Amino acid sequence: MSIILFLIIFLVVVIAHEFGHFIVAKKNGIRVVEFFIGMGPSLFSFQKGETKYSLKLFPVGGACMFEGEDGLEKEKGGISERAFPNAPVWARVATIFAGPLFNFLVAFVMAVILVSVCGITTPEVLSVSEDGRALQAGMQVGDVITKINGKSVHLGGEVTLISQLNTKGETLTITYERNGQEGTAVINPSYDEATGRYYMGVGIGGYLKCNVPQTFKYAFYTMKFYVESTFKSLGMLVTGQLSKDDVSGPVGLVKVVDEVYDSAKVYGAIDVLLNMMEIALLLSVNLGIMNLLPFPALDGGRLVFLLVEAFRGKPIPPEKEGMVHLAGMMALMVLMVLVFFNDITKFFR
Repeated sequence: MSIILFLIIFLVVVIAHEFGHFIVAKKNGIRVVEFFIGMGPSLFSFQKGETKYSLKLFPVGGACMFEGEDGLEKEKGGISERAFPNAPVWARVATIFAGPLFNFLVAFVMAVILVSVCGITTPEVLSVSEDGRALQAGMQVGDVITKINGKSVHLGGEVTLISQLNTKGETLTITYERNGQEGTAVINPSYDEATGRYYMGVGIGGYLKCNVPQTFKYAFYTMKFYVESTFKSLGMLVTGQLSKDDVSGPVGLVKVVDEVYDSAKVYGAIDVLLNMMEIALLLSVNLGIMNLLPFPALDGGRLVFLLVEAFRGKPIPPEKEGMVHLAGMMALMVLMVLVFFNDITKFFR
């Protein structure tokens, strides 16, 4: 069941991304040669109009292929007026940017649904450890945390994330609201050897059932939370604060889906659906952000070349751009193999 659920989530997230490219390309008159989900050999395909639609074997991505996309056919004079290289540069920028944009739009819709149905966890203090640093700093049950180190917080998850990412036990300045009055607590988190983490000594978990205006406001905060979480995780990965065991590919994600499904199914189908939607929300945000990174072969890398073309008034020679993207694609394929191997080895530890 978990594999089926993962495939559904994968299809939703990837189709949203590729449909963004597809619909904006069509609006700009760019001919779409093929729209496919997955990689490798085709499981099935069909032709509708000028576009071929395919589902491929391996669930590791997808693509929306435009006529003359690599630019080499233009050098040979073998493309039509509706080919990608012949479109205005800003039309091409919009087409490439639309993929990640649609990921964010779909994620926001999911956030609206989740907040409207489930409400949100507020940063209200539900418990204070008797021997914890928060109690020593004067915090009490019922306090609502509004800022940490001067940064506003709106969700309970934000407090939890900041605490989890405080791997060096740095001092936290907490601004909270108590009975309509603002207070401040300076906390030096205590280290727990059993878990290897620093703790403030508070339990967070208030609840708010949102009305319509609050639903859209907190859906925005939820999106913001996932975007910031993704960037912080990338930063920790680059700086070595996260290990390869903290990175998961498709196999690892199936395991995550399986664990979430097992814990949610006892509460019924609706709870399973909402939990799967939250995973899809996170993956959609991740896919949008990862594709905007200025790395060759990704949307972000292609946008860099298009923006250079826009400001210099002429494109970079297509053979040179093609070599850069090819190198990027090869690097991504190697990374995918390593992540896949890492996922497999986790099952045997």
